[in-house]
Amino acid sequence: MVINMIPTQPIFADALSGFGLGLSLILAIGSQNAFVLKQGLRREHVFAICFFWALRLSFWISLGFSGFGSVTALYAQVVDICKLAGALFLLAYGLMSLYASVTKSHALTADGQVVSSLKKSLLLCFGFTWLNPHVYLDTLVLVGMVSTGASSKVWFAIGAVSASFVFFFSLGYGAKLLSPLFAKPKAWNVLDAFVGVIMLVLAWKLWTS
Repeated sequence: MVINMIPTQPIFADALSGFGLGLSLILAIGSQNAFVLKQGLRREHVFAICFFWALRLSFWISLGFSGFGSVTALYAQVVDICKLAGALFLLAYGLMSLYASVTKSHALTADGQVVSSLKKSLLLCFGFTWLNPHVYLDTLVLVGMVSTGASSKVWFAIGAVSASFVFFFSLGYGAKLLSPLFAKPKAWNVLDAFVGVIMLVLAWKLWTS
């Protein structure tokens, strides 16, 4: 009896390559990761924030596979406007974080934090997404280029998309492991300062790129 074997090895390789690409794209975008980590430590809307970022990145990755990246190259002026707006957004958020690092000295434990509204948190997520063209342009263009070498674009895309869900939910919910450290007020001050510096550096890089 002849049994038709499914060639799982090439599929697994494509999925693994897609997962690695998706993970590398996420790690390269520091602003959203710092925001998710902070929300996880504060235990504020963790599921909604993680799901938003995972779904958002999956959306751009899917567009990249569809070849949409070539379309964005036709709108250089829009990209320039987004770069300016994004730099200003990151600058403002960075300065607020630095200000918080030297002024906040109460209610600094995870349970004692004043909870921001879900609407405000999601608006910040939209700001990090739409006001930073590198987030989606790099995803669209790079994913579209790399996927051309995959034998199965579908499984490559599945791997890349799964990386976003694995990473963000691991970061958001894994942050609670650091809760004992952040029971100390100084730790929150250092985190705010760290996030502020990251945002200012990213604002500068975005402005000068």
